[in-house]
Amino acid sequence: MRLLIFLGLIYLCYRALKFWMLQHSPTPKTNAGQVAGEIDDVMIKDPVCDVYFPKKDAVYLKADGQDMFFCSTACRDKFVDRRSKK
Repeated sequence: MRLLIFLGLIYLCYRALKFWMLQHSPTPKTNAGQVAGEIDDVMIKDPVCDVYFPKKDAVYLKADGQDMFFCSTACRDKFVDRRSKK
């Protein structure tokens, strides 16, 4: 009976120590310095070259009241050229 109580105490100490260690450990970081599991940005598709890229890196254009995002100024210029030819 004493052995079971002793093993129970050891287990409870183990769980308490594990809980304490997890609470005081720093949050895991990625290479970009963000918290692991955190979403950096939304991926969007370029309407000209069909490439997906982060929205924060986009080249913005407002055309006919619509927000357009492009992967580069070259793709934006191609889009503008195609619209002006129509």
